[in-house]
Amino acid sequence: MKILIIGGTRFLGRHLVNSARARGHEVTLFNRGQTNPNLFGQVEKIQGDREKDLDLLSGRWDAVIDTCGYFPRIVRMSAEALKSKVEQYVFISSISVYSDFKKIGINESDPVGKIEDETIEEITGGSYGPLKALCEKAVQDVFGMDSLIIRPGLIVGPHDPTDRFTYWPVRVVRGGSVLAPEKPEIPIQIIDVRDLSDFIIELIQQNVSGVFNATGPDHELTLGAMLDTCKLVSASDAKFKWASVKFLDQNKVAPWSDMPVWVPDTAEDAGFSRVNISKAVNSGLKFLPLEETVRDTIKWAAERPEGYEWKAGLSAEREAELLRLMREE
Repeated sequence: MKILIIGGTRFLGRHLVNSARARGHEVTLFNRGQTNPNLFGQVEKIQGDREKDLDLLSGRWDAVIDTCGYFPRIVRMSAEALKSKVEQYVFISSISVYSDFKKIGINESDPVGKIEDETIEEITGGSYGPLKALCEKAVQDVFGMDSLIIRPGLIVGPHDPTDRFTYWPVRVVRGGSVLAPEKPEIPIQIIDVRDLSDFIIELIQQNVSGVFNATGPDHELTLGAMLDTCKLVSASDAKFKWASVKFLDQNKVAPWSDMPVWVPDTAEDAGFSRVNISKAVNSGLKFLPLEETVRDTIKWAAERPEGYEWKAGLSAEREAELLRLMREE
């Protein structure tokens, strides 16, 4: 097959290229050439801005995968420009589209969020999900049944630029007392980027359309089990110190950013880490062992430059201060 990828050199995109090429497909990348421009020397590249240079896309493809659409106006432009050039439009959305996370077992038919000003082009905690939902609608308006919408949860693994999972395996490697949030029984959902990439390419091969929640694993995973796996894989002497939600709140330790992966287990967010993925699993979504994800993430993170500036998690100094405050309580 011939597959066009908008983006393709950062995180999910680069793994999609690997998954597609491993199956013998021909890949073309369309991006601005600003991120990892020397990656994939054997892959055709069209350099351009999706807002200004869509006329450069003069070929024909079996599918396009849009990995970096955030604003509906721009996504609609891409969809309309490619309508006569591709058979299927694949849009990478997010489980953040859902309007209410109180429900346990959110499925693809549940309501998505809305935003008062649909023309806004600023990403915030409140706008991200509704704007992604509007991007989905833009694709569906143009491609109808020939569209595939993927709603991932937290994507993890090698080359993750956000550090929202990487923090934990690397922190556990250092050992000692490790500050952890709330309690070990907190449910979490993550998906290895390689599993997600393989799933998307398989769906394209089968010409599947529709909407799919895509996170994992296919059993309940807890934060404690994830941290224990990090400890086991790295043979660390880490000792987890579980801080209460009250303590973390009082000390301005933010969920998801300061304490990655974690969202407090409240009635308001009970469904956030309990999303229904049965449709994807029944359609072929498979999962690498968590041990493999952790091991490969540690290996990749060790290759980053010395002095790398972390995007998520606590600094060693901040964590030590919080652990001291916990002991003094």
